[in-house]
Amino acid sequence: MENILTRRSIRKFLSTPVSDDDIDTILKAAMSAPSAGNKQPWDFIIVKDRKLLDKIPEIHPYAKMAQEASVAIIVCGDTRRSDSRGFWVQDCAAASQNILLAANSLGLGSVWCGIYPMQDLYEKFQELFNLPKEVYPVSFIPIGYSAEEKPPAERYDENRLHYNKWKE
Repeated sequence: MENILTRRSIRKFLSTPVSDDDIDTILKAAMSAPSAGNKQPWDFIIVKDRKLLDKIPEIHPYAKMAQEASVAIIVCGDTRRSDSRGFWVQDCAAASQNILLAANSLGLGSVWCGIYPMQDLYEKFQELFNLPKEVYPVSFIPIGYSAEEKPPAERYDENRLHYNKWKE
């Protein structure tokens, strides 16, 4: 619970590189996410190239922090490995959350920058990263050692709970 409750969106990073072992651990966590029908429609692009990371803010208006991160992961959904129900988006979202939680557990900061379903964004990522037309980038997640401190956020709200049926 502590890992879940202390996870925060980090947008300022130190220049310290993230180890390959930590990246592997994060990706193992991502691939341990639940998947509808066990289709596991995800693929991951690990971005370490400084030129690519520096270019991201030109195509994603909310990803300026990519210029400070030492690595980023793009979670992609391959619709060729999904079924007709379209749960690939939820599967990739679950993998994205596992990335954030794994990074936090390793003492790293991260932030989820959404891409899909914004057509202008996903088309730019498809082009920059040479994705097949059936593969959609769902999230862009910069990762690094945090250069900011954020206390846990208290988000629990009893007014959002509904038992047995919706209440007004």
